[in-house]
Amino acid sequence: MAVYLEFMPSRMLPLLAVAALAACATAGSAPSPAPAPSASMARGPVADSLAAAGRLPPIDSVIGPLDLRVRYPAEGAVVEAGDSTFLFGTTGTGDASLTIDGATVRVAPNGAWLAWVGLPPDTLMRLQLRAATPTDSEAVTLTLRRPARFVPPMAGLWLDSTSITPRGDIVWPGNEYLILRIRAAPGADVRLRLGDSLLATFTPDSRPDDLPWGIRAFDRDTQNLARTRASDRYVALVRGRSLPDSGAVIEAVRGADTVRTPWRARVALLDTIPRTLELDDEGSPGADGITIGRAWPGATYHWFWPAGTRVRDAGRVNADQRVELAPGVYAWVPAADARPVPEPAGPSVVGSLTLTPLADRATLRIPLSTPVAYEIAEHDRTLVITLYGAVGDVNWIRYGADDPLVAAMAWTQAADGVRLTVDLSEPVWGFRSRRDRGDLLVEIRRPPPIRRAHPFAGLVIAVDPGHPPGGASGGTGLTEAEANLGVSLLLRDLLEEAGATVVMTRTGDSAVGLAERPRLAEAAGAHILISVHNNALPDGVNPFPNNGTSVFYNHPRSIPLARAVQRELVRQLGLRDLGVGRGDLALVRPTWMPAILTEGLFLMVPEQEAALRSPEGRRRYAEGIFNGTRAFLRERAAAE
Repeated sequence: MAVYLEFMPSRMLPLLAVAALAACATAGSAPSPAPAPSASMARGPVADSLAAAGRLPPIDSVIGPLDLRVRYPAEGAVVEAGDSTFLFGTTGTGDASLTIDGATVRVAPNGAWLAWVGLPPDTLMRLQLRAATPTDSEAVTLTLRRPARFVPPMAGLWLDSTSITPRGDIVWPGNEYLILRIRAAPGADVRLRLGDSLLATFTPDSRPDDLPWGIRAFDRDTQNLARTRASDRYVALVRGRSLPDSGAVIEAVRGADTVRTPWRARVALLDTIPRTLELDDEGSPGADGITIGRAWPGATYHWFWPAGTRVRDAGRVNADQRVELAPGVYAWVPAADARPVPEPAGPSVVGSLTLTPLADRATLRIPLSTPVAYEIAEHDRTLVITLYGAVGDVNWIRYGADDPLVAAMAWTQAADGVRLTVDLSEPVWGFRSRRDRGDLLVEIRRPPPIRRAHPFAGLVIAVDPGHPPGGASGGTGLTEAEANLGVSLLLRDLLEEAGATVVMTRTGDSAVGLAERPRLAEAAGAHILISVHNNALPDGVNPFPNNGTSVFYNHPRSIPLARAVQRELVRQLGLRDLGVGRGDLALVRPTWMPAILTEGLFLMVPEQEAALRSPEGRRRYAEGIFNGTRAFLRERAAAE
């Protein structure tokens, strides 16, 4: 049977750092004196947070009954963190004191608090919180769990049956190695067996430990990027074998002791006869005619293919289908989106190209004998279209009537298919692609006319108040959806006063789906999409040195807009400048227009939550977005 022991709770580690008002002390507020810092509180990231100060409105004082609440994490939650994480909540009154495991936590004048705490090396953790006023007291025990991968290896001989990958139904080419991974006791001999036969011997995994994704994405302290090689991870390679369900066993041996666990997988070999698959998400929930491709199962979105796209079968692991785009080029798609079709007579042939200039776009028609997978890469003034596995017979490239937007087009036969290059006379504003009667159409959007003196005149701006559903919340319970809507309505008024037509994705509390929001913007003909959000951090990332203001984009065309808005938000809010960043976010992925997602403040930080409750704080946020968008438009007008 599988052997895996849960770690028992041990003595709690001390708090690494606790603070609330230190994150961005507000001019005009009167926080209580900070306790003398311990050695752990004086570490670099915390000391840096003590110096961060914004230009936010002061926090209003709230005096009332004691009501100790932990807003995050919830009781019994699984915390994806190593040795430290954050907690935040409220005491209900600003005259309360608060301790966590005996260490003092600062309480804001409105009762909000934020703490950065150390965690023991166990899977089960309990924190003791105690709040008090001169007349009352209240205690809370918070129980948390953490995944076993964040816990040091235990003693004795063991196998972690939950860590085995892959498992389930697998179809794999017989000439390729299948990589099998497991966690097991350090120093053990780990083997894969089928009956009395030895199929493979595991070796220690030479890769360094994976860092939590939040550390990579959001932690500014490079000291936290140190990686070591885990002693409890093993890897094996299996090739050319089909295996019955539960027929194989993984065993760990040390001296006279042995533990075993079944490898719950059914492995079949991929047929050596090539098989073509056609992609269509028609049967999937939320079907929109687009199949999403990833470079690896569970990885970020990378390709977006319309129904009818054809690819080669290259294996499957449960619900993830591996497809071959060109020799040696693979992607993963939902297996439910792929169905077998008759094998084509030969490779897809790209015919002569035709460009048709229209009032708001130029449409490039690309004939294809078979609808292949493709990728459109955007550069400053260039679109590069790769047609995977295709061969070129581009005898003619017809530009049509004179069009100043498209400067030149060319094609070449590359190792992975046909590559088309479209050079533009000015920076890309937007594009989109679709299939039409077997051909691929790429529509290149014409930039709108912009007048420097009145840059918003004649433009359609889509404003998206992020969430619901979902979203962050603050210590006193302010939801991100409410805060985002308050800022967005003020932004709408500023834009309309400047001459823009504004399309709101929502004006009330009703939930709007992520995919629906950019579709609303595109259907309205929006020239720019601005999604208004407020931030939170993943478990294990210290909020004190890592809070601030940031703006996210996805496509290169949106970088100038993101930078202009970021500059103005930092000027208006006065918080730490976290800069702009690319994110694979649904609201900034649409390709028909420049699109940005703003993360102005952090709801988990008491001062910043309080600012989002105040008319003045929301006004500053809205003015920052407005001023930055105006600066971007004026820069584009000046360049024309």
